[in-house]
Amino acid sequence: MIASCGRRSALVPVVLDRMATQDSPDPSSDPPADALTLAGAARRRFLTRTGALATGVAALPYGDAIAQSTPDVAAARLVRQGPEPIPVRLVVNGQSYPLELDPRTTLLDALRENIGLTGTKKGCDRGQCGACTVLVNGRRVNSCLSLAVMFDRESITTIEGVAPATALHPLQKAFIEHDGFQCGYCTPGQICSALAMLDEHARGTASAATADVASLVPVSLSEAEIRERMSGNLCRCGAYAGIVAAISAVAGKPA
Repeated sequence: MIASCGRRSALVPVVLDRMATQDSPDPSSDPPADALTLAGAARRRFLTRTGALATGVAALPYGDAIAQSTPDVAAARLVRQGPEPIPVRLVVNGQSYPLELDPRTTLLDALRENIGLTGTKKGCDRGQCGACTVLVNGRRVNSCLSLAVMFDRESITTIEGVAPATALHPLQKAFIEHDGFQCGYCTPGQICSALAMLDEHARGTASAATADVASLVPVSLSEAEIRERMSGNLCRCGAYAGIVAAISAVAGKPA
């Protein structure tokens, strides 16, 4: 606080020096023609010096900002904030990626920004649209809400690893055949979610649309079941009819 006041008060002498160096009448010059001229010159000098003093006083509150704007001070302030990076090994589509990540990095950002797998999309970034869905050990996960450090050495599958590079998964083919997408932005998440959903159904998992959850009879994958089980994945283009038809075709139950 003392140093701050010192910097500010140091501006006042500068202002006073500038006032002292203002042009003043030369004593050796001829006297003014009359008293009115002399009064006008004195008034102008007074207004000039008063304005300079007012400017200097007004600048006092900004002394700290002026001092901190120098390159040396600005460079000194560029100090890393937050926790230090920690080692994380992500196993994505069968390939291991050793990374150094800020522990606050989401799985979505690690996949896109650090590994370069941009097939997984960032839609709402709030876990509401499902465009970021990936599979972790076969289970669907919203990667935008999950920290990458949570899945150290876990098996992660993105849309790039659903099928070999030279072929398409049957579900991908079905999406094409049944017009299961328009803009395609949500499609990677839709397909990853549908793969996990089909596996859940095959294991006999019930849903909120299942009429009798205690029945030992396998649940029929009806249109209502598909819509309920895929309700976490939104399609802003409204291609739900094609999505349901594609999943039904792969499940062996044409819509």
